Amino acid sequence: MRIGLLEDNADHATLVTQVLFAAGHSCEVYASGTRFIQAMVRETFDVLVLDWMLPDMTGIEVLDWLRDLQDRTPVLVLTSRDAEQDIVEALAHGADDYLVKPPRPAELLARLQALKRRADNLPGTRAMVVGPYEFDLGSNVVRLHGDIVDLTERQYQLAMMMFRNSGRLLSRQYLLEAVWGLNAQIQTRTLDIHVSQLRNLMGLADNGWRISSIYAHGYRLEPLE
Repeated sequence: MRIGLLEDNADHATLVTQVLFAAGHSCEVYASGTRFIQAMVRETFDVLVLDWMLPDMTGIEVLDWLRDLQDRTPVLVLTSRDAEQDIVEALAHGADDYLVKPPRPAELLARLQALKRRADNLPGTRAMVVGPYEFDLGSNVVRLHGDIVDLTERQYQLAMMMFRNSGRLLSRQYLLEAVWGLNAQIQTRTLDIHVSQLRNLMGLADNGWRISSIYAHGYRLEPLE
């Protein structure tokens, strides 16, 4: 997973990042709401972890900003505030989960993984169908109008990631980590080459889809108008 952490306390941020890194996940830390909002314009994350009290605004105000933009990235509020009314308020503003500091490492990981699974609609799902495309999640095979599309494992993972997030701008770093892994050493043009190959192998233009390249940001799969 790629996690975006909004936390102004250096000790708390270190605790969370150490837990995530030890479990093989990546984490970007932002110490203010302003810096976090600026980053969200260009970055993509699987789950967001927001503190409540910040130096320039509240985590709830940041959450409102996200939801006003129709950003449905799962959000876990991680705060020292433990009153029932605080939990109710955070959930009412669009938070998906709530955890009180300091988090127990195993519970933190379990909650983040549960949010990621829920967002991916993985429980009990064996196939993902988007228009004429059908992804068999058990055998890692994609079919177009019933015929198997000949893809490498990397191409399949990239295609599934983009179709699962159709309409959403995915940053280059997010795609690289999701498909090639956190510490993969690959050439900078590898992602661009794979995207170009997908356009042809998946017959996107002929079947009502396109992958748009957003300069200095990443890619977005979207239906043709």
